[in-house]
Amino acid sequence: MNSGWRVLLTGAGGQLGQAFLGADLKGWTFLACRQQDLDITDLGQVRERIAALEPNVIINCAAYTAVDAAEADPLTAYRVNATGSRNLALAAAEQNLPLVHISTDYVFDGRGERPYHEFDRPSPQSVYGQSKWAGEQAVVAQHSRHYLVRTAWLYHHQPPTAKNFLRTMLALGQSRHQEGVRVVSDQYGSPTYAPHLVEAIARLLSTDAYGTYHLAGLGGTSWYDLTRRFYQEMSVTTLVHPVATAAFPRPAPRPRYSVLTTLQSPEILLPPWEDGVAAFARALTSSLSISKEGS
Repeated sequence: MNSGWRVLLTGAGGQLGQAFLGADLKGWTFLACRQQDLDITDLGQVRERIAALEPNVIINCAAYTAVDAAEADPLTAYRVNATGSRNLALAAAEQNLPLVHISTDYVFDGRGERPYHEFDRPSPQSVYGQSKWAGEQAVVAQHSRHYLVRTAWLYHHQPPTAKNFLRTMLALGQSRHQEGVRVVSDQYGSPTYAPHLVEAIARLLSTDAYGTYHLAGLGGTSWYDLTRRFYQEMSVTTLVHPVATAAFPRPAPRPRYSVLTTLQSPEILLPPWEDGVAAFARALTSSLSISKEGS
């Protein structure tokens, strides 16, 4: 692993950005840019910030991730996910800097019956997925020194205000103990604990093997079984009731089956998704305990 990474980190305020900042990566220096620090949709600003900070690698965690809102506001989704990604790739190419770009399982239509690998053809069905696919294409077109990382169902206990599926399920489990919670059981993916993804990306950066990689929690599960496993880890006894996707109509279509696997060499595997849930439960319990003690 390169011991001298000086990382321009976009999207530093989000879950993955926070996971990078909280990781024990020896010799890494983070030049953290939150949304208010750097507007990636402004090419001039991107070029200026890179020139001023002098990174030797860029990790792009910035994204418009409001899946349903993107259906009503596609221009914003494309500005951030497509134009912003293109700007970073163009500026990185001008300085010959490696670029790690984070993408999503939503670039696939989810109609398959087996896990998606890196060489499967994307066919996004939502505006969010289409904008992320456009961003992927822009990165590949603009810069050869790229690591395009697709991940899925990401969650982390930081920042404290983070909104993710498991945090939502915990709140519902605590407030609906009597009646139980209803969770979709016919959508399948690869839950990914953000610190595990950080470790995998750190390994990837040491390879100089540019290209597209699927880095997600090993294996796959449904939202229903993910919730049951998480409740077990958190000692939540609230019943979980399986329901079909149709029970929760949403503006944006979700992939029915978007479990990710890898065919790439070098093969970089994350721990099983169950290990990620257990680690998240421990970290979340610890952070909640600290919050109570400090209140």
